Amino acid sequence: MTVSHSWDMPLRTKLLARALSRSRSAERMQTADEIARSRAWFAPARVPFTWITGSVPAGVEIGSTSFRARDGHEVAVRTYRPRHAESEALPAMLWFHGGGWVLGNTRGYDPLCAWIADRAGVAVLNVDYRLAPEHRAPQAAHDCIDAARWAASDASGPGVRHTALGLAGDSAGGNLAAVAAQVLGAEGGAEIAYQALVYPAVDATMSSPSVAQHAHAPILTRRDMDMFLAHYLGTDEHALDPLDPLVSPLHAPDLGGLPPALVQTADLDPLRDEGAAYAEALREAGVEVRHTNYPRVPHGFMSFPGATRVGGSARVELGEWVARHARPGSVG
Repeated sequence: MTVSHSWDMPLRTKLLARALSRSRSAERMQTADEIARSRAWFAPARVPFTWITGSVPAGVEIGSTSFRARDGHEVAVRTYRPRHAESEALPAMLWFHGGGWVLGNTRGYDPLCAWIADRAGVAVLNVDYRLAPEHRAPQAAHDCIDAARWAASDASGPGVRHTALGLAGDSAGGNLAAVAAQVLGAEGGAEIAYQALVYPAVDATMSSPSVAQHAHAPILTRRDMDMFLAHYLGTDEHALDPLDPLVSPLHAPDLGGLPPALVQTADLDPLRDEGAAYAEALREAGVEVRHTNYPRVPHGFMSFPGATRVGGSARVELGEWVARHARPGSVG
């Protein structure tokens, strides 16, 4: 495991982290209006924002579609595909965005999802799953599982292959990708070829050492995590048990037979150790795993590669993992 001195970040990373921490802290998420405003925001696709987030490649077409979830709700999906492959049925990767199951939106992930589509030659399906506190656990997980089953069916259309799907996401989205991989492996309904978990939240007990070590970290604090989990799990008699694998995939009784997993963690992140623990648990269960811990970066760094020294490398690793498993033989 990489070890870093507390908040030993490059200056540009530190400045951006401070700004983001002020704008999205738990203290500012006390009312429905504040949550709604935060959900709606995304970085504009123009300079100087694209210096930080990266730009959408010109060769990628962004579109939209939807599917009907198990309860009849229509779930929106933002799509990304290389323009040169407009008539081709492409391998599909489902992306589940971060935001603590409470915040976030699909448009905010345009730079990353479009970059993956272009780099790996896949169709990326960015799922607008339902958020808490309006929709508590396990609603988000159900939407993401239903999304994979939809992508594996003819209902998703001729533009994607319905086999060998990928599941990917960051933070809460990494949680949902891991949960979906487990449920689909046990119950069927979609053939999953790989998973890519970017600083995933996989243990709702918050008992790993890095939660205490980085309780006051930039971007994501222990107080933020408490707030997110209270919204997602609930705090009444109907609250979901934090040990339930539908919210804590690390605590699933059997991890054998799951698809290959890339796990990327950030060293200055409360979630670092649970991501590392999940990678090790998968490895011990016989699953192919690649775990990379990136030094001197906080939670969320994949979304602002221009403000870090390793964000570009992390994206390349992610893109190559997707390409290797979506298109075997495409990457040496």
